[in-house]
Amino acid sequence: MEYIYSAMLIHKAGKSISDANLTKVLEAAGVQVDEGRIKALVAALKGINIDEAMKAVPVAAPAAASAAEAAEKKPKKEEKPKEEEKPEEVTGLGALFG
Repeated sequence: MEYIYSAMLIHKAGKSISDANLTKVLEAAGVQVDEGRIKALVAALKGINIDEAMKAVPVAAPAAASAAEAAEKKPKKEEKPKEEEKPEEVTGLGALFG
């Protein structure tokens, strides 16, 4: 995912997504760079309009945020502490074998 995020960051900054730019961003983030993955990503993104591709992807973040807000607004029920169950006392021969 770091590679994709790096490409998105470079695109957002208005720079070209190249091997050198991806390597710089990944190294700055402390990621051990795999040249093969970089070359594959650059090749896969050639000819792709990233802005159009981003518009086509459904965004789940607002739905998750609204669900979190609803959970915060909902009054919390007070939890009653559970009583610990006491083990039954064993009597007779069972007590010998514990």
